[in-house]
Amino acid sequence: MSGSDDPALGIGLRLLSGVLMAGMFICVKAVSDAVPLGEIVFFRSFFAVIPLVVFLWMRREFPHGLATKRPGAHFLRAGFGALALFGSFAAVARLPLAEAVLIAQLSPIFLAITAAVLLSERLTVWRLGGLVLGFAGVIVLVWPELSRGAELGRLAGYTIGLIAAVLSALALIMVRSLNRTESPGAIALYFVLASMIGALATLPLGWVLPQGWTLVFLIGAGLFGGFGHIAMTRAFRYTEASRLAPFEYVALLWPVAADLLIFRLPFSTTFLLAAPLILAGAAFAAMERRS
Repeated sequence: MSGSDDPALGIGLRLLSGVLMAGMFICVKAVSDAVPLGEIVFFRSFFAVIPLVVFLWMRREFPHGLATKRPGAHFLRAGFGALALFGSFAAVARLPLAEAVLIAQLSPIFLAITAAVLLSERLTVWRLGGLVLGFAGVIVLVWPELSRGAELGRLAGYTIGLIAAVLSALALIMVRSLNRTESPGAIALYFVLASMIGALATLPLGWVLPQGWTLVFLIGAGLFGGFGHIAMTRAFRYTEASRLAPFEYVALLWPVAADLLIFRLPFSTTFLLAAPLILAGAAFAAMERRS
């Protein structure tokens, strides 16, 4: 175990990032019918810079902490992350919030497998068991919707969400690799800057002037996203990507709660079946004892 390894802290930060990211997605869903996708990505990225710069300043890493000897790795991480961000927001616009986040929960499967292949991380029985239980919970929750058949827009949402999940897994792998030598704040900051550049490219497609609650939600998406990425990036500094993967599933609980309490959608009985599986997967992974 290296001096920076602290699985409990890593898991706690990953759970916190899930809550913050849920807040971001709630804000995005609230404005998705009124604001173009590129503009949402821009606001989310622009206002995420504020907590990231504060984080770097508090750690006395601004601006010198932005220096890097691995620009190519930052480019890959930022590119994968920006494309995943566009894809996840596009899925949120086409699907109910809980469904969009459900599709995103396939990312840990790709994450654990890719981490084992590219980073030579272990796939222990505990981690595999946690992944299987968590994935079973995802299937139980989403299968009724899929089995009834979906309209073209929903199928597009599922497809885009799946692609975003693959890109997100690749981005997280790069986060784990960069964390060995780079500042966590710098990793996140380069990502949001890349997302801003990509979003600005959509300006000729037409943006709107946000006002009132629309503006509040757009700013909130950025702040939630910025703090969420700080927590997520720090989590990968303290423990392995494959060990954190099962805890991604706990993030399912927050959008379901938002659908119930904020968007007033009817309670799904499948949630009662899926939630124990998801939580059991996280608990199973947590029982691992490192040698």
